Amino acid sequence: MSYNILSQDLLEDNSHLYRHCRRPVLHWSFRFPNILKEIKHFDADVLCLQEVQEDHYGAEIRPSLESLGYHCEYKMRTGRKPDGCAICFKHSKFSLLSVNPVEFFRPGISLLDRDNVGLVLLLQPKIPCAASPAICVANTHLLYNPRRGDIKLTQLAMLLAEISSVAHQKDGSFCPIVMCGDFNSVPGSPLYSFIKEGKLNYEGLPIGKIVITWLFENLG
Repeated sequence: MSYNILSQDLLEDNSHLYRHCRRPVLHWSFRFPNILKEIKHFDADVLCLQEVQEDHYGAEIRPSLESLGYHCEYKMRTGRKPDGCAICFKHSKFSLLSVNPVEFFRPGISLLDRDNVGLVLLLQPKIPCAASPAICVANTHLLYNPRRGDIKLTQLAMLLAEISSVAHQKDGSFCPIVMCGDFNSVPGSPLYSFIKEGKLNYEGLPIGKIVITWLFENLG
C-alpha cells in the first residue's frame, strides 16, 4: 500500500489548495484516525508512506503502526521541511535485512539541489518450508514542481541506482522489486515511460514535458 498522508505543516503552509474542504476535516486530530482506519481496512503487509511529518511519526504514527504489528523505518527530508518517507512492514511476514536511505541533495549540483529523499529496504519473507528470495522495497517522494521534470528525472535515476545496488544478488540476478512513491507525474508521461521501459528519448523534449502528457495538457 502506497499512501501520501499529507504533512500537516505542509497543509497549513499551502492552505489555499484546500479551500474547497471544510476546515474541521483538515485538522490532524480528524485526519489521522481516518488514515489509521483506512490502513487497518486494507491490512497491507507493506506500507509505503509519503509526507510523514517527523513529530507525528514519533508521537503517533509509529506507535500506532507498531501496535498493529508493523516494523517502521523512516527517512526525513534533508532540508527544513518537517516530513519524509516511511516504509512499514509486518514483522510476522518479513525480516529486515538492510536499510538504505537515499538523499537527492548534492552541494553545487543544480539538478540535485532539492531536499527530497528515498528509502530502500531489503526484506526476507518469512515463508515456512519454502526457499524465498529477498524482496527489495523502495519508497520516495519526488519534487513537486511541474516545470522541473529534469530534476525529477535525476532524482529518479539516483533512486533506481540504489535499488539496483540493493537488489543485485551474488549470482548476478536481481531479487523482486517493489517501487512505490509519489512521483508527481501522470501515467503516459515520459517519466512514467522511463520507469516502465527503462529508457527515455529526451532529445528535443522540453523540461516541462517530462512529467505531463499531451492529453492532460489539452484538457480544458
